Amino acid sequence: MAFIHGLAHVLPEHEYAQEDIRTMLGRGLEPGSREARFMERIYRQSDIDTRYSVIPDYRQHGPDGVFFDGYDGRWQKPTTGQRNAIYARQAPALFERAARGAAQAARRAGSDVELANVTHVITVSCTGFMAPGPDFELVKRLGLPPSTARMHFGFMGCYAAIPALRTAATIVTAHPEAVVLVACVELCTLHLQADNTEIDALVSASVFADGGAAALVAAAPPGHGYHLDSFHSHVAPGSEADMAWTIGDNGFDMVLSTYVPDILEANVPDLLAGAGIEQGAAGATGKDVDIWAVHPGGRAILDKVARGLELDRPSGESRLSGNRDDGWTDPLAASRRVLRSYGNMSSPTILFVLEDLLTGEGAAVGPPDAAVCALAFGPGLTVETAMLRRVGGGT
Repeated sequence: MAFIHGLAHVLPEHEYAQEDIRTMLGRGLEPGSREARFMERIYRQSDIDTRYSVIPDYRQHGPDGVFFDGYDGRWQKPTTGQRNAIYARQAPALFERAARGAAQAARRAGSDVELANVTHVITVSCTGFMAPGPDFELVKRLGLPPSTARMHFGFMGCYAAIPALRTAATIVTAHPEAVVLVACVELCTLHLQADNTEIDALVSASVFADGGAAALVAAAPPGHGYHLDSFHSHVAPGSEADMAWTIGDNGFDMVLSTYVPDILEANVPDLLAGAGIEQGAAGATGKDVDIWAVHPGGRAILDKVARGLELDRPSGESRLSGNRDDGWTDPLAASRRVLRSYGNMSSPTILFVLEDLLTGEGAAVGPPDAAVCALAFGPGLTVETAMLRRVGGGT
């Protein structure tokens, strides 16, 4: 048995309206050019209102800006080393805030699990490097014993939180006295390259943001949390080139092909079959799914996955809620709320969605003990699935 006892998210201090980001990044494009028209369209259709960043330069800054020089109005080209130095300064505090937030959430839910009980720390991040790593720094900042077992999941991308939870579940199942802290922090905006007008780069720049989240995992049932039931991995054949990271001289180069949404939609049947979820005209059976928690990689990704899951707006009855068209509720509403408010923060993002479904607006959706299927996608193209069930009641 393995349970999530507390979920919490954290954000850096700089909040940006999506339209302001578009205006700033569009400064270097020729008005009326193909790239300018494409950029206008993808920002207008992004379904993102706000994003957060550790960088103040995406709003016009002073002459000492690392990314944008307000003195001469030009975008800079910081090296990968300069960007990574910012990661090393900024990420540890976000890891700590997320961990403490998860412990506070567990206490509010009536759990006896505290940070002092943590025996294992798993950190997750793909947007920077440190040695000693974030796991080492987090143990030190939390005052945990030097003997605390640590591991770091790096460079997996947006799906990494689910393998981290799977590892945590394996640990507490084998060692019921263990308590595992899983903390994810990504600073995606460090790698923005304003002069890159490739279509895939413009798509990436329109969705990625910074944020963090953490969860405490233990064998004892929580006051209110999730039971971690099962996990499944799936790789879409022949899709390696459609979502990938490489390390360039001026940051990490992100490839997010415009084909990714279609690839995900096409792979939904195989994914569900592998996870033991049968799909048919009557809905999802096998493992009964009440709620879907889908990684909001972008609006098109959510739309295509909803279509593949047959959760898009129906012509008659809604399969999930049973409401008529005039009262239909979007089954991916929690994912869309996270996308709208924060953008795609890579690995922590699915934890934002699960938090919403546990203690936020999504907590009212489905029965109190709802079965939740979480899906996250990343380089490979890899799809990770987790089956969870809400347990306890109230917050």
